[in-house]
Amino acid sequence: MTPCLQVEGLTKSFGDLLLFKDISFGIAEGQRIGLIAKNGSGKTTLLNILSGKEQYDGGTITFRRDLRVAYLEQDPNFPEDLTVLEACFHQGNEITELIARYEELIAKGETRGLDEVLHQMDSLKAWDYEQRVKQILSQLKIYDFEQKIGTLSGGQLKRVALANVLITEPDLIILDEPTNHLDLDMTEWLEGHLSRSKLSLLMVTHDRYFLDRVCSEIIEIDQQQIFQYKGSYSYFLEKREQRISSQGAEIDRANNLLRKELEWMRRQPQARATKAKSRIDAFYDLEKKAKQTAQQGEVRLEMKGSYIGNKIFEMNHVSKRFGDKKILEDFSYTFARYEKMGIVGNNGTGKSTFVKMLMSEVAPDSGEIEIGETVKFGYYSQDGLEFNDQMKVLDVVQDVAEVIDLGSSRLTASQFLQHFLFAPEKQHSFVYKLSGGERRRLYLCTVLMRNPNFLVLDEPTNDLDIMTLNILEEYLQSFKGCVIVVSHDRYFMDKVVDHLLAFRGDADIKDFPGNYTQYRAWKEELDREQRRKEQAAKAPEPKAAQAVEKPIEKRKLSFKEKREFETLDAEIPQLEERKARLESEMSTGQLSTDELLAKSAEISRLIDEIDEKTLRWMELSEWM
Repeated sequence: MTPCLQVEGLTKSFGDLLLFKDISFGIAEGQRIGLIAKNGSGKTTLLNILSGKEQYDGGTITFRRDLRVAYLEQDPNFPEDLTVLEACFHQGNEITELIARYEELIAKGETRGLDEVLHQMDSLKAWDYEQRVKQILSQLKIYDFEQKIGTLSGGQLKRVALANVLITEPDLIILDEPTNHLDLDMTEWLEGHLSRSKLSLLMVTHDRYFLDRVCSEIIEIDQQQIFQYKGSYSYFLEKREQRISSQGAEIDRANNLLRKELEWMRRQPQARATKAKSRIDAFYDLEKKAKQTAQQGEVRLEMKGSYIGNKIFEMNHVSKRFGDKKILEDFSYTFARYEKMGIVGNNGTGKSTFVKMLMSEVAPDSGEIEIGETVKFGYYSQDGLEFNDQMKVLDVVQDVAEVIDLGSSRLTASQFLQHFLFAPEKQHSFVYKLSGGERRRLYLCTVLMRNPNFLVLDEPTNDLDIMTLNILEEYLQSFKGCVIVVSHDRYFMDKVVDHLLAFRGDADIKDFPGNYTQYRAWKEELDREQRRKEQAAKAPEPKAAQAVEKPIEKRKLSFKEKREFETLDAEIPQLEERKARLESEMSTGQLSTDELLAKSAEISRLIDEIDEKTLRWMELSEWM
C-alpha cells in the first residue's frame, strides 16, 4: 500500500508530564485507524501535532507529497459573523481556494491562467461544490444555510465543521470525536459514508460500534508507548488482554530474578570491584523493569448506594410544549424499582427536557410528577462541568465531602480520587490543566460520591475514554438502584438498559421492551412495512379476487411513466453532453468575460437539471 503519513520517534511532553516517547507508526492509502488511550494520555495532542496545530519535542512527521489532509477538531472555531454556507467556504482548502481564484480571474476579465483553473475545477468537481455542501449539511440536519455561526449551538457548530471536512473529499481525514453531538440517524449516516469512501482515516472516538464498523486497525497509547492491533475493536480487546497478561507474567519473572541478583549485589563490598560491570548494569535495568506496574490504571467504582423504596416516580397526564413544538402530551408513566431505562431519539425531540422536568429544572405545562420520598438523585447533566478552573482537583471533591462512605470502607477525598485515576500529583493540579475527558471523569466522581439510589445520566459517554466507559457500564449493570440514561452511544445503551423510551418527535413516544439494537431492528422492519404500504397505495387497484388470493406484486410502470422514463433516458446524456461542451468552450481562452459568466451560469443550471432528472430516472427505474 502507498504510504500517506509516516511518524518516526515522536516525543511530546508538557513540563514534567511525558505523554509519549519515541513513538512510530504509519498510515497507508485506504487504511482506517482508530486511536485509543485513557483520558490525559495525549490522543488529542497527537492529532493536533499531526495537523500542525501543536509543536512536538522530537522525531519526524512525513506526509506524502501532494497529500490532501482535513482535520476535525474537538472544539472548532469560525468567525461568528459568517453564515453557515460562508463558513464552508471560509476555511481554506484546495477547492475553495480554486473557486476564489476563478472568481478573481473572471472579475478582472483575465484569460491568462484561466485554462489551467478551469481544468482544475473540472478535475476537483468544483462546479457543484456549493450543492454538495448543502447536501452534506442537510444529512447532518443543518437546514438554515443563512444562519449566523454566532447563533449556533456547540453541537451545530461541530456538525458544520464535520461537513467542512467531508465535502473536500481529502486523501486523509483526521477526526477527533466525530460522533459527539450527532444523533443516532446522523451517526449511522456518517458510518455508512466513511465505510463507502476510499479515503485514509485516523480517528479518536468513544463510540465502539462506530469504531468497529469503520476502522480495521487500532493504535493504542499506553505507558507513553504505541501498541498496534491489525483488526477491529473486538480483536483489539482480545489482544490487549493478552498483552497485559503477558506483561504481568514478565514483571513477575523480573521480580523473581531481581531477588537473586539483589543477593549477589549485596555480597561483601570488597568484592564489588571484581564484579562484571555488564552484570551490574543489567541489575539496574532489571530493577527498573520490576518496578513497572502490571495493572493498567482503571477507574474503580465501588459505591455504597442508599435504600430506595417501592415508589420511585409517577408522571400523570403530563404535557409540555415550546410554542408549536410538542414534547409531551397527556403522558403518564410509573417508574418501577430497580428499572434501567434508556432514552433515545433525534436531537430536538425533547429527551433532555424530559429529564429536566424529572429533576424539577423545567416545569410541565400541565399534569404532575410525584417523586418517592426515599429517592436520592445523582444527576449527570450535559451542562454540569461548571468547575472553578482555579481550584485544585482535590479541593473540588473536598467541597462535597472530606470523607466518603463506601459501605465496606471509608475513604478520604484523596483516596477516593485515586479510585478515579487521579494520582496524588494530579490531585494538586488546577482544574484548568485537565483534559476534557479528565474533567468529565472528575464530574462523574462528584456525582457518584453522594451515594445516590437513582442515577440520571444525560449524555454521560461524551469525552470519556473507552476504558472508563467499560468500568462505568459494569458499575451500572450491578447498581442497586434506578437508572435513566440519555445517550447516542449504541454500545453503551445495549450493555446498560433494560428497555427504551424512544422519542420520535411531536410528542410521539414509544415504550420499547428491549435494548437499542433490538429497537433498531424493529424500527427497520416497521419502516420497510411502511414503504411497502406506500408502494401498494400507489399501485393500480387489484381485482377483488386477486386481492384475496395473492399478495401485492411489484407494480409495473404505467404507459405515461414508461414514456417519461424513455424520455429521461434520452435527455440525461444530452444534458451531460451539453455540459461537457460548455466546459470545453470555457477552456479555450477565447471567450469574453460576459460569455464566461453566461456559460458558467448555464453550467450551474444544467447541473441542477441533471440531478433532478437523474433522481426521477432512478425512482422510475425501480419499477422496471
